[in-house]
Amino acid sequence: MRILVVEDDEQVAAYIAKGFKESGSVVDVAVDGREGLFLATTEDYDVVVLDRMLPQLDGLTVLRTLRGSGKQVPILILSTLDQVNEKVEGLKSGADDYLAKPFSFSELLARVEALARRGGVAAGGADATVLRIHDLEVDLLARRVKRAGREIEMQAKEFSLLEFLIRHADQVVSRTMLLEKVWHYHFDPQTNVIDVHISRLRSKVDKAFEGEPALLKTIRGMGYKLESPQA
Repeated sequence: MRILVVEDDEQVAAYIAKGFKESGSVVDVAVDGREGLFLATTEDYDVVVLDRMLPQLDGLTVLRTLRGSGKQVPILILSTLDQVNEKVEGLKSGADDYLAKPFSFSELLARVEALARRGGVAAGGADATVLRIHDLEVDLLARRVKRAGREIEMQAKEFSLLEFLIRHADQVVSRTMLLEKVWHYHFDPQTNVIDVHISRLRSKVDKAFEGEPALLKTIRGMGYKLESPQA
């Protein structure tokens, strides 16, 4: 899953992001409503976890703006405002679920996974839970990869890397994008971690399927591309 967490409490945001990452998800964090709205409208997410009391723009304003723009990504409100009328207001504003603080992370994870399943069935497209290019299939919920009907074993980071690449299929993805979105580095650590993982991924997705067209391309001086043979 790819999740956006909009939360201005740094400790709470770090706790939530850590839990989602440990479960295998890719997580972006926004610390105010304006940044959250920008990311939610310019990036594709499976679920948005949204606090109500935010600086810049409050959570309900973010929520109503997203729904008014036609954005149908599943949204869970996470808030200390736990009165029935406050929950009703959040749900009527377009939220798909509402969880009060303090909360159990296991319950949050279960609710988010349920929303991702529902969103994938209802919306398809950016919220789809099974992504495909040529004969390669990535099941985001089962965390299963197949090519030509054959299952491919993936380590957690390899799966996250492949998920990002297939979400940007037929587009060049730079090393900086991979460092930020897959490894969550906002600086270049000057390591060969990307090269190592790309090499492993290429071995599993391309080299292991003799006779099938190569899908993972290196674009010299620019980055990488998961490319359909017809492109």
